[in-house]
Amino acid sequence: MAENLVIVESPAKAKTIEKFLGSQYTVKSSFGHVRDLSKKELGIDLKHNFEPQYEVSADKKKVVAELKKYVKEAKTVWLASDEDREGEAIAWHLFEVLKLQNENTKRIVFHEITKDAILHSIQNPRFIDKKLVDAQQARRILDRIVGFELSPVLWKKVKPSLSAGRVQSVSVRIIVEREREIIHFKSTSSFKITALFSVPFGSKVYSFTAELQKRFETEQQALAFLESSKGITFKIDACENKPVSKSPAPPFTTSTLQQEAGRKLGFPVAKTMSVAQKLYEEGHITYMRTDSVNLSDIAIATAKSFIVETFGKEYSKIRKYTTKTKGAQEAHEAIRPTYIKNEVVSANSDEQRLYELIRKRTIASQMADAQIARTVFTINCKNDTSAYFLAKGEVVTFDGFLKVYMESSDDDSVEEQEITLPPLSIGTVLNLEIMNATERFTQHPPRYTEATLVKKLEELGIGRPSTYAPTISTIQKRGYVIKEDRIGEKRKVISIELHNNTISKTIKTEVFGSEKSKLFPTDIGMVVNDFLVKYFGQILDYNFTAQVESQFDEIAEGNLQWQKMIHNFYTSFHSTVEKTIEESERGDGERLLGIDPKTGKQVFVRIGRFGPMVQLGTTESDEKPIYASLPKGQLIETITIDDAIELLYNNNDGNELGVDLQTGKKVYVKSGRFGPFVQLGESDDPEKKYVSLLKGQKPETITLEQALTLLKLPRYLGEFENKKVEVNIGKFGPFISHNSTFTSLKKSDPDVFVITLEQAIDCILKKRENDVAKSIKTFDEDKKIKVVFDRWGKPCVFYKKRFFRITKNVNPESLTLQQCYEIAGEKK
Repeated sequence: MAENLVIVESPAKAKTIEKFLGSQYTVKSSFGHVRDLSKKELGIDLKHNFEPQYEVSADKKKVVAELKKYVKEAKTVWLASDEDREGEAIAWHLFEVLKLQNENTKRIVFHEITKDAILHSIQNPRFIDKKLVDAQQARRILDRIVGFELSPVLWKKVKPSLSAGRVQSVSVRIIVEREREIIHFKSTSSFKITALFSVPFGSKVYSFTAELQKRFETEQQALAFLESSKGITFKIDACENKPVSKSPAPPFTTSTLQQEAGRKLGFPVAKTMSVAQKLYEEGHITYMRTDSVNLSDIAIATAKSFIVETFGKEYSKIRKYTTKTKGAQEAHEAIRPTYIKNEVVSANSDEQRLYELIRKRTIASQMADAQIARTVFTINCKNDTSAYFLAKGEVVTFDGFLKVYMESSDDDSVEEQEITLPPLSIGTVLNLEIMNATERFTQHPPRYTEATLVKKLEELGIGRPSTYAPTISTIQKRGYVIKEDRIGEKRKVISIELHNNTISKTIKTEVFGSEKSKLFPTDIGMVVNDFLVKYFGQILDYNFTAQVESQFDEIAEGNLQWQKMIHNFYTSFHSTVEKTIEESERGDGERLLGIDPKTGKQVFVRIGRFGPMVQLGTTESDEKPIYASLPKGQLIETITIDDAIELLYNNNDGNELGVDLQTGKKVYVKSGRFGPFVQLGESDDPEKKYVSLLKGQKPETITLEQALTLLKLPRYLGEFENKKVEVNIGKFGPFISHNSTFTSLKKSDPDVFVITLEQAIDCILKKRENDVAKSIKTFDEDKKIKVVFDRWGKPCVFYKKRFFRITKNVNPESLTLQQCYEIAGEKK
């Protein structure tokens, strides 16, 4: 057994490090954190200075047991987890759980996994930095408190199974506010004038485009300008030649890597971090969670040598970047290659493409400025003294860093093109070839992509390099935000052309509003956001969230005690929670749209148990309300009374498919609050029958024959235990009914039209076995409600044949009867 035990947090990292150390070292992995806050209740002792109550995760007990064996046989233990706060916390938890001693335990950190870096760290060990640990603890404890106390408020006041978080809720707010800007944006049109001029110069004729520095609000104004431009002389009034230098962007931080990988490679934020993690663990790049743009002296010297050797001395320029972000650690480095000369490091396409991006950006950051000759012509308009044309051109006279890398921007619509203008002098007469007046529309603010949301969070000081990717993943998993493409709409655009003193007009069609991989808030995301902003404004305040991040930095620097920071926050926060539970109104986004002219009943839109829907009538009236689900892409906030009435009557009147010859009744396909279904008979027929469509069947394509097949359900199979067994299709899919219990049919089971009695009994018996295993907690005083695992293995409250999901930060075993009823949305 080796005398030295090195513990890292990932197996891949362990494998790479093991190659650099001799036989005297054994390298093992902890597979991330070995313990976390207890899932029993809050996991924090509020009465004793917010003391965290840690427990070894169930899936890590075997790992811990194995590490303890190696610790016993080692003379020295080296804790080599990552160098950030999370890594420091992992090292501290290992120290505590493995009961290590200061005398034979050493903490080592490195920015890159290379032989030199590993050996250097072993020669320069340090102690665990408790200040960094405290900063990580403070973040973990604060986030647990916010989630644990806010989530039940949402269950009770908005909808069961919702969750809230300190940073995630602020991120949702950013997206919701941008969506509302777009909803309230009013697009206006104006006419842009461009002209194509030509001029003979030497033996050539040069052509170039210029734009009038004035817009016309109406078609008549634009037409009048073109009319007045007939036959007039255009001359160059001013000519400006200006040399311009363009500097390279600094090396990547976590944030800028996520943004650029999104723009250039189309990578989601989570994928960027996953691929970067692999490159780091394989020793190809430096640590990928950093907010520093600093490069080490060795890295700068290596880059200079490579640039001079590859491109020439004139392409090299040493640059030392400093980070402006408050709390950034200059001791850390930017993300760079460990060996800059290595062009290919992986056969994996994603890894190689991201590596190339990092490598080129690093090389470019140490290269000379690009030199650009910029020319601007001002062209007079005798027909309108208040306006003039501008022609702009630029030529790269020395490419510098552009030889290697060009940074993208968020609003790149077309690739930059080099436009060359001839060396003309003032007074040169130009020939007008064509003049165009094209209708242009103002554009709403752009929706966020994952990359631009990261940029916004960084600008606001919300979150840190380690939190951007998990935050963006969380808000999508929770259903508050969706990322999708949307097809644009068509609109008519007027184009007027002056050519050879003749004016012509054409109507063109353009597509506008198309979106690619943009973040859209869902209805539930908007409703939850509004509720939290109304009752927990401080938590969702951008400045407050940024101040909390600054306080974490203060703790990491040893300038603030973490318990004091948590105490100051919790005192006001907890009282707000209690006040909100007692005094706040329900938040379901309900909006009265108007009155249905046909029935005289009120039409509402709101969030229901099964999602956003419109409702005709009230529950207080004698007649049962009529419901219709909102289609995908339709928001509660933007639906009109006309849209709602159309949905209600289309869904409830349905489309007639034909007549069932056996009964003489009409067959319809409709959509309801539980999804599409087929119906036999009229709505007022007391003997009408309806069956849900199978998954994959669409109401717009279903045939009469398919509908009649569905209407043969429920299908009687026989008897089991003196009770009949039937198969049917319900709102959650195909199922077996027997003795008032229901067994869902899985994809692997036979479908409802071919399943036999024996197969159905087998499914029933398997369900019974699973139900015993799935039960988590029951209550002797109340058998109607219990805590169970659902079919996906997620803990839920089961009440009135419905499952109510329990959030991750709540221990299901510790739930009281009262809390179960709150999760189910009812008072006990």
